Amino acid sequence: MNGEDKILNRIKSDCDKNIRVIEQEAQAECDKILKEAKLQIEQNEKENSSKVLAGIAQINAGAKSKVELEIRNAILKSRREEIDNTVDTVYNKLLRQDDKDYFESLYKLAASLNGSKGIVYLNKKDLNRVPSGFINRMKESGLDVELGKEAVDIDGGFILKDGDIEENMSFSAVISAKRDDLEDLINRELFAE
Repeated sequence: MNGEDKILNRIKSDCDKNIRVIEQEAQAECDKILKEAKLQIEQNEKENSSKVLAGIAQINAGAKSKVELEIRNAILKSRREEIDNTVDTVYNKLLRQDDKDYFESLYKLAASLNGSKGIVYLNKKDLNRVPSGFINRMKESGLDVELGKEAVDIDGGFILKDGDIEENMSFSAVISAKRDDLEDLINRELFAE
């Protein structure tokens, strides 16, 4: 089981626990409402039985609807939190890679721009740790590039400039652009019903 599977399993487990707690709270709320409805029935026994039954049905329907809405909203909130945590975990994992794996990630990003050319700009930290053969590896990944001498203000990744055209391949920009795809994947993996 790789690290991503472990993360997904942990997140699924946490989400399942949250859902169980929410369901228990919802059931307790439903039980409370039903208890109150029974008390109301006892107090109104002398009233017309059809009015009482109609009132009970209305109270039960309202309570059930309210509880279902609360459960749905709690589940959606939990899913959003788990997705945000997963995206943050992926982002932080990218930034904390050792140098070799970090630059392998950059080469993979470069491959997604196959056929592009220009100047590759890195942040200050990355400029200070550029491995030998970096530009050759970028070229092997499909880019016809040179290394920019100035540092750019990005978290990690790179920016490719070719005249007025700029491709922002910083980790935060790539994750932001792919967030919908990531959310769909996470929803399918974690929350398939």
